[in-house]
Amino acid sequence: MRHARATGQAPGAALTPEGEQAAQALATRLAGLGLTRAVSSPWARAAAIARPVARALGLDLRTDPRLTERVLSGPDLPFWRAALRLSVGWPGLRLPGGESGRSAHARILAALDEARDPGGVTLVVTHGNLLALALGLDYGGWAALRSPDVWVQPPDGPSPFRLDP
Repeated sequence: MRHARATGQAPGAALTPEGEQAAQALATRLAGLGLTRAVSSPWARAAAIARPVARALGLDLRTDPRLTERVLSGPDLPFWRAALRLSVGWPGLRLPGGESGRSAHARILAALDEARDPGGVTLVVTHGNLLALALGLDYGGWAALRSPDVWVQPPDGPSPFRLDP
């Protein structure tokens, strides 16, 4: 799952009031999925949407730093969207102070593998670019992600699919 709307991109950015409402609504919406484990990025906006879901289901919320957003570049880029588009087609591209798409992809796959509950269903909350990498989305797929956005990966089954809001 991608976190809900937030006040910014910094690790400590909180959810907006709209994002807080989405978090509460998701707690009810996801209850029927039979979740047995909850793991989140430690960044505030991700944990803030995972916490009410975990609480409503009586689950402990574990955080994993491998679920934090991909850092595209150390310095802020005024042309970050163009850089992101370029990095999708060139996964080995690593901008100064940033992380390549290839290494971020390996990081999210390792985190997902460890988060998996073999006997149940795991909620994993992360960020847009990292989720797009995990799903194998192109730039257009990343741009079409919602906040929040919930995807389901059936075990040993077909491709992931998006849950309707």
